[in-house]
Amino acid sequence: MSTPYSTNSSASITRQLLQQAWPNLVAQLLSMGMMIADTIIAGRYGTADLAGVAIGSSFYVSVIMLLTGTLQAVAPTVAHHVGARREDAVAAALQQGFWLACCLTVPGLLLMNNSEPLLRLASVPVDAAQRAGSYLSAAAMGLPAVLMYRTFAGFSNAVGQPRALMVISAIVTSAHVPLAWVLTNGALGFEAMGGTGCGLSTAIVNWLALLCGLVYLLTHAGYKRYQLFAQLQWPRWPAQRDLLRLGLPIGMSTFIDVSSFTLIAILAARMGEATVAGHRVISNMTALIYMLPLSLGIATMVHVGQAMGAQDAQRAHSVARAGMRLTLACSLVIGLLLWLVRTPLIGVYSTDPTVRSVALALVIYLCVYQCFDGLQTVASYALRGYKVTLVPMVLHTVCFWGVGLMGGYWLSFHAPWRGAEPSVVGFWQACVAATLLASVLFVSLIRRVAKAARAA
Repeated sequence: MSTPYSTNSSASITRQLLQQAWPNLVAQLLSMGMMIADTIIAGRYGTADLAGVAIGSSFYVSVIMLLTGTLQAVAPTVAHHVGARREDAVAAALQQGFWLACCLTVPGLLLMNNSEPLLRLASVPVDAAQRAGSYLSAAAMGLPAVLMYRTFAGFSNAVGQPRALMVISAIVTSAHVPLAWVLTNGALGFEAMGGTGCGLSTAIVNWLALLCGLVYLLTHAGYKRYQLFAQLQWPRWPAQRDLLRLGLPIGMSTFIDVSSFTLIAILAARMGEATVAGHRVISNMTALIYMLPLSLGIATMVHVGQAMGAQDAQRAHSVARAGMRLTLACSLVIGLLLWLVRTPLIGVYSTDPTVRSVALALVIYLCVYQCFDGLQTVASYALRGYKVTLVPMVLHTVCFWGVGLMGGYWLSFHAPWRGAEPSVVGFWQACVAATLLASVLFVSLIRRVAKAARAA
């Protein structure tokens, strides 16, 4: 892949970021379509099943993000090789990433099949906990495929082949939606499984995604120059150590960010199924909106990594700055549009008037939250392109577990003005404060890192 470093103009860099980001955005939106479909299918099957899917999928996503976040180390590693024109090192990085994915499968399965202690600790109602556990057991069957596919996805972005992910996501989502409906409601000879059907469908289509990814690697012209499997390698500790050193802080950062929402859903369970379901609706919207800054963040990380591999620190700085500005502008527009269409949009998710009321009360916080969250997301991904991951992990811990989760728990359950009526609104107020703090800290950090890189 020939990476264009001929110009550092803002317009040129913005165009390149958009070219890298839009296939990722489509792929992420299509993947999010699976979660939205699960919410709608389970919600229309029954509020109890929606609560079970909400809690189970929140736990599932937290585990997945911890493990796949660790595997994100493959992307900046390969991007640096691409920028430095070290094509002989690209295949080795991918294969070592696959080996790491295999190793991470074991703790992932243990976590997903043993969720009961955490659910009991959080005082989740017995029925909701049972439904969530059933969902998790079904979804866990696709975990090995998820980790292998995510390794392929990071690699594809780093070598400039994001469109492969878009095509695969379209195939997988098209298969999941009807399959989840059939398994949940019972059709074509299958018994109705309720929310568990959504989990089983997720597992099946994850294996489909991996199969498509392997076909792409073996047949698509964009990968052939790297001779990815011409020489097979066993796991090598130095390479695994480097991936873990870079990836574990990324995995923890991602886990901290996502798990804060998971724990909110679990802690909110004691407020009743309607509150959990309403929070789930807004969380679903949050995840959907997050796909834009995530896609821009991935593009920014790849281009920063390629620039640093080419020892062009000035371009890396320009890329990071352009990515953050572009994301902030898009987030402001999204926040305004979301506020204008809030009522009909929430109506799509649930027919329960109580669930709708809970969700409508939270929309204003989502409109503000997503602006700050988009900015800190792109800044943190840019830092990964610089291979700076440890300090961001600490900042994420302080902001999202400290201010967001602990502060939200106090605001929801113990603030004097709440009285005897706990409210999930407190968690969302704290989330806004946490993302505001995170955006300030991460923008400051990226400036320092970029300045140090240019001075080196």
